Amino acid sequence: MEGISPEDDGFLEELERANFQFFVDQADPDTGLVKDRCNVRTADNTVVASIASTGFGLTALCIGHQRGYISTPEAHQRVIRVLSFLREQMPTHRGFFYHFANMKTGERIWDSEVSSIDTSMLLCGVITCREHFRQAEIDRLASDIFGRVQWRWLSEDTSLLPQGWSPEVGFLPYRWDLYSELMMIYLLGLGSVNHPLSVETWNAWKRTPFEYEGIRYIGAFAPLFVHQYSQAWFDFRGRRDQYADYFLNSIYATEAHRLFCIELSRQFPDYSNDLWGITASDSEHGYEIWGGPPAMGAIDGTVAPSAPGGSLPFLPNATLRVLRYVKQRYEKDAWCRYGFVNAFNPLKNWFDHDVVGIDTGITMLMAENLRTGFVWNTFMKSHEAQWGLTKAGFKTYDVDYRPEQEKMEARTR
Repeated sequence: MEGISPEDDGFLEELERANFQFFVDQADPDTGLVKDRCNVRTADNTVVASIASTGFGLTALCIGHQRGYISTPEAHQRVIRVLSFLREQMPTHRGFFYHFANMKTGERIWDSEVSSIDTSMLLCGVITCREHFRQAEIDRLASDIFGRVQWRWLSEDTSLLPQGWSPEVGFLPYRWDLYSELMMIYLLGLGSVNHPLSVETWNAWKRTPFEYEGIRYIGAFAPLFVHQYSQAWFDFRGRRDQYADYFLNSIYATEAHRLFCIELSRQFPDYSNDLWGITASDSEHGYEIWGGPPAMGAIDGTVAPSAPGGSLPFLPNATLRVLRYVKQRYEKDAWCRYGFVNAFNPLKNWFDHDVVGIDTGITMLMAENLRTGFVWNTFMKSHEAQWGLTKAGFKTYDVDYRPEQEKMEARTR
């Protein structure tokens, strides 16, 4: 990509190769389901798979095949294995999948919900495989898996889609009603042929304006991942609906987050222009949903590398600076065979022992999108993506994001 130095490209190549290895090693050899997380310091015998992690893993196989990390026969074998299991054996409800499952059997774990967002991340990986490999069996399986998802069931009595459903309580009381990672759910549903959502659903959720340090953008929920996940697959560059240019919105949100962390350096001196990033992640005391602005959660100086990693295409120089600094300064403790550990806190000398699939995945996909746009270019070939954007009212327009990126990144050197 223009503007990426050979040194930065080499660093991202090393990072992607490491990330790819997670999705190879931590996929079950029989089902293909990918672990939610694994401990990289000791032998890990856990069996909890995440359906979202599996979606990232499917996309990682496409990237790995494109880059020559894996041969065509092995890639086909791995993709067909997991798609066959998803199609023929994995428990579903109206085409939607349970959030967590036993990676060896596919059985529901922890009374987890049938998840609209995690199913959507899986489906994005399924579609990417279909569009990249163009192989008959993959095409059939992928189309079957997507085609049976009953999107209209989610909106039987509401335009605001529920976050999930469980056999014990039915639909969860929480709705996708505010701008967040929700965009992929609505767009995939709009793009469905068999069970499409109505256009009204796209207009139903709120786009709440927010301002920080003179930067105005849509975003009321603090963790940075909400500005990243849908855009791992959907390419919003040069497109906007009646409300916003969402790629530009994520540029602004990432810059606001960077300035927010730098401001926090008065309280947590580890944060700086070289080291920032707070998003939902592990902490010394367990998993935390934290971020900002506005400040959310008991922020304590912990850094999540997937925060800058998931924003690589939005502010390339600023995010690469952080990731390279972490690798150089904390390689012994914050880097492992799969790339970065999930989180660490240098003030407390705490370094996570886990790697989390979705955070490793967002970093890998966004690294590749920054370098080549491969995931965007592949996924956007699908009729589901094209129809979804068209029905949501997206129009293309001429825009150069570099001046805004340069202006943002120049605010703090």
